[in-house]
Order: sequence, then C-alpha cells, then structure tokens
Amino acid sequence: MYTLLLPILVPIVTGILMLLPEPEKRKNLREVEKRNLYSICTGFGLIASGLSVLNAIFTAEEMVTLFTIHSKLPIILRADGLGKLFALIVTIVWICSGFFAFSYMKHEKNEKRYFAFYLILYGVLIGIGFSGNLITMYAFYELMTLCSFPLVLHNQSKEAIMAAMKYMLYSFFGAYMALFGIYFIIKYGNTLSFTWGGTLSSLAQENKSLFLLITFLMLIGFGVKAGMFPVHGWLPTAHPAAPAPASAVLSAIIVKCGVFAMIRVVYYIIGADFIRGTWVQTAWLTLSLLTVFLGSMLAFGEKVLKKRLAYSTVSQVSYIIFGLALLNPVSMTGSLLHVTAHALIKCTLFLVAGAIIVQTGCTKVDELRGIGKRMPVTMWCYTIASLGLIGIPPTGGFISKWYLATGALNSGIKVFSIAGPIVLLISAILTAGYLLPVSIQGFLPGEDFDGNSLKKCEPDKYMLFPILILTGLSVLIGLFPNPLIRFIQYFIGLISQLM
Repeated sequence: MYTLLLPILVPIVTGILMLLPEPEKRKNLREVEKRNLYSICTGFGLIASGLSVLNAIFTAEEMVTLFTIHSKLPIILRADGLGKLFALIVTIVWICSGFFAFSYMKHEKNEKRYFAFYLILYGVLIGIGFSGNLITMYAFYELMTLCSFPLVLHNQSKEAIMAAMKYMLYSFFGAYMALFGIYFIIKYGNTLSFTWGGTLSSLAQENKSLFLLITFLMLIGFGVKAGMFPVHGWLPTAHPAAPAPASAVLSAIIVKCGVFAMIRVVYYIIGADFIRGTWVQTAWLTLSLLTVFLGSMLAFGEKVLKKRLAYSTVSQVSYIIFGLALLNPVSMTGSLLHVTAHALIKCTLFLVAGAIIVQTGCTKVDELRGIGKRMPVTMWCYTIASLGLIGIPPTGGFISKWYLATGALNSGIKVFSIAGPIVLLISAILTAGYLLPVSIQGFLPGEDFDGNSLKKCEPDKYMLFPILILTGLSVLIGLFPNPLIRFIQYFIGLISQLM
C-alpha cells in the first residue's frame, strides 16, 4: 500500500508544508537565503519523490483500495505497465524542469508559491498514472487542473490572469463532458477498474448508438487537455503567459494527461473493438489529422518563440492521438514512443526558450539572429531537439514517427491509411520550416552581422545541465530504442492483446 502512496504523498505533503506561514526566525532571513532554502526543500522533495516513484515502478504490482465513496465508486491505486511508463516520464521531466527553475525563478517573484504548487502537481500527476480505476483517475485529473492553474497564473499580469482563466474554463468544460460519460459507464459497465479490452456490459451493446455518442463526447472532453481541435484554444494562450519551466511541463506532461485519459477510456473501459469501424473512429481520426495540420500551420506563422512552440505542441500531440485512433498495435507503439520522445524534446525546447529569455531578454524569433554565437551549447541542444521533433534520425522522434506511419499504412482504413502518412510528412516539413530557421539564423547570421562586440552568455549550470540531460535522452532513445519498444510491446502487452 505505502509503495504506491508514498510517490503521491511525499511531493504533495512537501508542497503543502512550503505553503504554510513562515516562522518568525525565517522571516528575518535575507532574500538570497530564502531562495536557497526554497530550492533545497524543492530539491529534497523532487529527489525523495523520484526515488519513491522508481521503487513503485520496480516493486508495486498489487491493486490497493484506499477507501470507498460508494459501493460502485472505490478509490483504487494500481501501477500497471502504462501507469509506470507515464510515471517515469513525469519524473524525468519534473526533476529536470525543477532544477532548471532553481536558477530561472530568481528572475521571477513568489518562488515559494511556485515551487510549492510544482511539488503538489507532481504528486497529483503520479496519482493519475497509478490510478486503478476511472473514478480515481478522474479525481486526480480534476486536481491536476486546480494545481496547475497557479503555475499559469504565476506572474499575475493581465495576460497571465486571462490565460489562466481561459485554461480553467476550457479544462472544466472538458472534464464535465468526461464526467457525463462516466455516469453512463457506471450504469452500463461491469466495473470501473481498468481492464484491457473494456468493461462494458451487454446492456451497452444493446444501446450501442448511445454509447458511441458518449464515447465521442469523452474523447472531446479529454481532448481539451490534449489540445485537440476544436478545443485547443487554451494551449497557445497559457504557454507564453507561464514561466518557462512551467510551460515546459505543461507542454511535455499536462497535455499528455489528456492522451493518457483517452487511452484508459478507449482501451481499458470502452474497448477498442467497440468503436473500430464506427463513425467515432472516423471522426477521431479526422480531428487528429486536422489538428496536426492546423497546429503546424499556426506555428509556421507565429513570431513569438514560446507561442510558436505551443502551437507545435498542438500539432505534435495529435500525432499521438492519430496513432491511438488507428487502433492497431504498431500505431499504438508509435503513439507511446512519441509520448516519450515529445516529452523530452518539447521540454528541452521550452527550457531553451526560457534560458534565452533570461540571458538576453529576447522573446521573438526575429530577435534571435546570431544567438548561436552567444549561446552555442544551448543552441546546439535546441538544434538537436528540433531535429528530433522533425523526425530526423538518430533521435527518438524518428523512431516514433516511423511506427506511426507504418501503422497507418498497414491499417487498411480507407483514406486514412494514405492521408495519415501524407499529413504527417507535410507536418514534418512545416516543423522544419518553423524550427530550423532559428538555428540557421542563430549560427549563420550573415556577413552583415557584427557579432564581435557580443559576449557569450550561456546560462548557469542549473539551467544548462537539465537541457543537456534531456537532449541526451532524446538522442539515446533514438540510438537504442529497443528496450523502450520491448517495454511497450511486451510489458504493456500490446502485441498479444491487440492482435
């Protein structure tokens, strides 16, 4: 029981303690000393939580019932293969972004509040990963919105307040659509526990038309967090308003929670066979490809770097959704590979954007001419991560997109088996068009550019090391993808269970 509880409770309790009023002795400390104390507390919380997550990943197997709200609504924790993969990705990203924030947040106010909610949100996300049934996941899913809201709101500017309100309204709209579906699942399902292949009873089969509609509404509801068209509007608004390390985790992890919920609903509650070949699958595939193309086009025309990366997230996460919607093992493998690759790559890109903002004050792409001369190591990391997002070997992005394209071609679904790879290729070209010019202009500004007077301004080690680690991991899973692929295919059991 404690093996699964500790990864959730340790960061949440640590964060809550940080929010408590400071004792009189601490109030007399200098600002620098307070910042160091907050960093130490956060670092301790992240490391202790990370170790407890690793312990749960390697040892936890049994399902644990914490308490029961109602006879049909037990709160259950369970670390299955999918949950362990999600928890591991969250932990890597959270620790790297957290250490980056130690330096970055010196340039922001209210570091204590930021780190407190950062830790609490970490625990809530692990709760989503280790949820054993639908109602437990939904409870943590709602908590995730409430705990991530302060990160978007952090600097309390007018832009941040409006972005946070938009984020909250979109999120609650999506969550309530999902809750509407849960009511029907409670009535027509055999159990809310996650069971591969689905848990619907014969009554659901007798009311298939109704349940197809319910499934589609739940996909739209969870699609809000995943940034799926037409409910993607919060994402490009929230990312530029939030501090860079918060934008990194929003893009790398928070949007994946919508994807994670979709997987749980379709593959573990409704059942892939229930929607295969129906209008729901067609609509889901259509929306995913539309989002891939739309997000890429919007990113291509955007001038603000962080907003460009936000539109890119809209596009790239729908690669994952497209693979899920194909409902075959190859594309599903590609989706989960892209969950991992995109989390590492996009976190890298947002942290690079944050480092540029802190070191130079530049926020727009047009201002980054010659930036490679001033921040060569940082910009090389940006370039490598960009190649990964485009899908160039030997990065992890190439492996995931290969599986997605192969899964689409082998799906046999009319139109989409051809349209899918074509849209993915067009999106890859657009991705190159909105990411690589930053590197080209950064390293090759032209003969008329006078950079002799510019000093190098690499970020400090707290900023640079997380960027280097994430960049290295994104390449490592591309060079040695087989362990991760085997984990996905065999530990989660995709091949045997989807054939």
